[in-house]
Amino acid sequence: MDSLSTQERVFYGINQAHPDLFSDKNKLLEASAVGQKPVYVDFSGGALSSDAGLLLLKEVDEQIGLTKAAAAVLSDARDARYTLHSTCELLRQCVYQIAAGYEDGNDSNALRFEPIIKMAAGRLPVSGAALASQPTISRFQNRPSRAQLYRMATCIVEQFIASYDEDPEIIVLDFDDTDSQTYGDQQLALFNAYYNSYCYMPLHVYEGLSGKLITTILKPTVMKGPAVLSVLRRLVKRLRKEWPRAIIVFRGDSHFTKPEVMDFMESESNCMHVSGLRANAVLKRLAARVVEKTERLYERGNGKKVERFHSLRYKAGSWSRYRRVIVKVDVGPQGTNVRYVTTDMEEAPARSLYQNVYCNRARAENFIKDHKLYLHSDRASCHRFEANQFRLFLHSLAYILFDTLRREVLRGTEWATSTIETLRVKLIKVGARVRELKTRIKIELPTACPLKGMIRRSFLLLAQLRPG
Repeated sequence: MDSLSTQERVFYGINQAHPDLFSDKNKLLEASAVGQKPVYVDFSGGALSSDAGLLLLKEVDEQIGLTKAAAAVLSDARDARYTLHSTCELLRQCVYQIAAGYEDGNDSNALRFEPIIKMAAGRLPVSGAALASQPTISRFQNRPSRAQLYRMATCIVEQFIASYDEDPEIIVLDFDDTDSQTYGDQQLALFNAYYNSYCYMPLHVYEGLSGKLITTILKPTVMKGPAVLSVLRRLVKRLRKEWPRAIIVFRGDSHFTKPEVMDFMESESNCMHVSGLRANAVLKRLAARVVEKTERLYERGNGKKVERFHSLRYKAGSWSRYRRVIVKVDVGPQGTNVRYVTTDMEEAPARSLYQNVYCNRARAENFIKDHKLYLHSDRASCHRFEANQFRLFLHSLAYILFDTLRREVLRGTEWATSTIETLRVKLIKVGARVRELKTRIKIELPTACPLKGMIRRSFLLLAQLRPG
């Protein structure tokens, strides 16, 4: 022990206070020999981290004030005399663990000593007290009420608005939902025949041009028209208050072609809608001539695929009036494929509206992939429905940090369009030794780090933006 530095003495002092860290699981291990020398492995490296890149997300968080604002809307009824972890620390611990790929609350038991996550939560990496364990995290995630969840949803929308330096000319509201399968005793989990499982159907709303997250709402099933209208009306009212001259476009697949939604968007100034439409007997009859003509052109075209677009007027039984419907027909070796889109954009050419406006809705599926697949936001493992909604918001906060990092800090680089998984593997999962000295903290990254130039550039940029 005499040869240990002050920082290492502190670290081992903490370990000795937690003897579970020196259990048989941490005994010396033997690996394959290298150059006739035996190789041994243990976990006595001290204050090391495999997630040093979280400091980049922490810098982004400090710039936009995301977790601080989110924590401020969560009330805390605990007795301050027995409180070891503030609401802000608990929220940051959850968000940064999710960002690093540790979405399971059980991971907190080991990561409560992780030096970089401690720093991200606002505690000193070595001498600072440990973060919360799994039971505390579980109680925290079950604490928010419906009123607090509503305030957090509002906070996320306000963060979206604050992300614009100038008033946007167009805002595209992409509505889409996805499945979040449940395997335990989760409240309001319903069987979905399409997915052949019990699941939730969380709604994701993104700004279609930028990919910025606007909100995520957990729900038991696909939303009906009044429920979609309720969310849309609140969003349009808030956005219109902030940007009175912006054009707001509602966009979604056929699940969101609701008469209430179309009537509302058509009644609002500078509001438009475009969404998919399910085929039915009437639409097939109205489109029959263009389908037949396209098939004849294919037969005369020596096997080349033929694509045609056509506009028609159509009124479903539940609609208040006739509306424009774009018919897209493509005929190729695999047969005839017909798609329908309805809109109130009367002047746009049919081909341009379908290809450049409606089809770009598919970008939302990539945003959901980042959110769900790479940040594991479908881990709805709590019993209470409200707790699972809160967990979804925690994943959304992590998404916003990553999205801001790539959109603002990494702008102009090859990483600006990377998936969250790529950013995590390349920029977050960086090993480092953490040294807590008397007057400063030093993070020592690997000399052979392949992305040292990008990491250096990012920290220099963030330092320029840091206030004061």
